[in-house]
Formats: sequence, structure tokens, C-alpha cells
Amino acid sequence: MSKIIVSACLLGIPCRYDGKSCPNERVLKLAEKHTLIPVCPEQNGGLSTPRPPAEIIDGKVINKVGTDVSEQYLRGAQIALDVAELNQADFVLLKAKSPSCGKGRIYDGSFSEKLIPGNGKTASLFLEKGYIVFNEEEIDLLESALIDKDGSNR
Repeated sequence: MSKIIVSACLLGIPCRYDGKSCPNERVLKLAEKHTLIPVCPEQNGGLSTPRPPAEIIDGKVINKVGTDVSEQYLRGAQIALDVAELNQADFVLLKAKSPSCGKGRIYDGSFSEKLIPGNGKTASLFLEKGYIVFNEEEIDLLESALIDKDGSNR
């Protein structure tokens, strides 16, 4: 049984910027054989729900009304990392495209839904610390990694 840090919104917790969640059935199914540990770096960093959407612009996280919320994003990323370390997490599964959790592709900072290569603040910190990070579009890769690690069948 592996321990997986998971973006709380993927587990149905309404913590997204718009006050909603985005539960993913394949992610929820992982709980049958693995320990899923929810985190919401944005809430943990001190941001409210709902909150204005934010994107990364020149390395800073700026919300749609122009407020720099980088400090809250970085604080939340550190808390998520602390949770992973305390729980000795094996893998990390984060919400795609998010300025916090996005891995591989994030929004470009224009609030026009255009994607660019990059990682959110939490994903970047986990990767920097050597964690294996996936997003919900990479469930197949995570399932393969789980099989390789502990022989479970997902």
C-alpha cells in the first residue's frame, strides 16, 4: 500500500478558487488500495474559498484583480511538502494546470485559458525535493508506478 499526496479538489473537497471541486473517479478508486492524503496548498497558504483566480506571471502568482498572492502560494506549497514528509508519502498527484498544483503545463498569465509549459509552485517544490509527481491526466503512469513499487494491481 502506497501513500499518495493528492490535491483535495480531486477527492471531491470543494476548495478550488471557484468554491467547487473536481472529483476524479480514477483518483477516488485509488483509495481502495492506497492511502490518499488530501492537501489544498492554496487554502493551507491562507487563501479563502472562493477566491479570485490566479496565474503565474514572471514567476509571481497574481490573481485576476492584480494582487500578488505568491507568499500564500509558497507557504501552502511548504505545508503540502511538510505533510508529505510527515506521512512519508511515496507519490504526489496534483491538479493539472493550476498555478499551485499544475505539473507540466500551466496557464500563461493572461487569464485567457492559454497553456504554456511550466509547473505550479507546489508541483515545483515537490519536484525540487525529488518527489515523483503526477497530474490527473497521468493516472496511467501513476498506476504503473504503483505496480512497480508495491506490486499492487492499482
